[in-house]
Amino acid sequence: MRRRTLLTGIAGGLVAVGTTPAFAEARRRVLYVRPGGSVQDAVDAVEGEGWTIVVHPGTYREVVNIPSDKGELTLRGASRDPRATVVVFDNANGTPRPGGGTHGTAGSATLTSAAPGLSVRDLTLANDWLRADHPDITGTQAVAAYVTGDRSRFERVRFLGHQDTLFADTTTLDAFDRQYYRDCYVEGDVDFVFGRARAVFERCHFHTLDRDVTFRPEGMVFAPATARANPYGFLAERCRITSGAEDAAYKIARPWVPSYETTARPSLVVRDTWLGPGIDAVEPYTNMREAYPWQTMRFREYANSGPGALISVPENRPQLTAAEAASHTREMYLGDWSPCERRRS
Repeated sequence: MRRRTLLTGIAGGLVAVGTTPAFAEARRRVLYVRPGGSVQDAVDAVEGEGWTIVVHPGTYREVVNIPSDKGELTLRGASRDPRATVVVFDNANGTPRPGGGTHGTAGSATLTSAAPGLSVRDLTLANDWLRADHPDITGTQAVAAYVTGDRSRFERVRFLGHQDTLFADTTTLDAFDRQYYRDCYVEGDVDFVFGRARAVFERCHFHTLDRDVTFRPEGMVFAPATARANPYGFLAERCRITSGAEDAAYKIARPWVPSYETTARPSLVVRDTWLGPGIDAVEPYTNMREAYPWQTMRFREYANSGPGALISVPENRPQLTAAEAASHTREMYLGDWSPCERRRS
């Protein structure tokens, strides 16, 4: 049987392989990246939709941008241990760009994706920029992943950073892009899960870092910026929140109402989740700006447990009823998209 090579070659650690019968309609489209190679080179080599990029264990110090025309792309580590494959860089909001100006928050991201149907698993995405190393820079947001595009799925992915670690956003202000995170680990300090997306976090582990500061709170886990017209924002279900800081040093969330979308009405539901002692159980929410108090936002909890979930002041912890909780599930948030049916690529 005659076979045709789709892509072959080895260059700088990038191994492009894929063979299929010349008459076959379905093609196996796989690129392999080995240490010394570049994940971005693999992304650039992708033409069309439905490719898989397999990244072998190692540390890849680079910025990766996945544009919207690389739809249905799978990016995965070759090992099931997400610690084995690390993509990391160190830009921050205030980091100068070579062409002038600074990167800005979104531009600081180690991984940026606007691709619909993106699937990422079994690797680490990190931004290791540190405030202490750059006392002259005031724009301290340093994003590990900036994700837009509908149907973006992350499984067994570690997101490491400090301020603004995971930017779960939408392609446009009026888009309700959906994202799904399962068995992921996210760590940071200030607003380290934030954005406008309709995002479900299932069985994820959020970890707050200790900061060498004297003020309280040291930071917040979530900072949703949900559009008012979007019925669903962030949902954390069957997760856990731990802390490297002292007890009650962190808040669950504060609402982010961006200056470019002042009609936003942030939405967050945390349910069936274990909240460790690092969360302030008495006052678990706070304001980003006094003009937008958290009490006017869509912040709710349901059936949480742990020392950070104690309800000592009920008005500080709005709760869903059982009937309301039935409308805050993965299925309701994601609609006709069932990411769990596409667990293996």
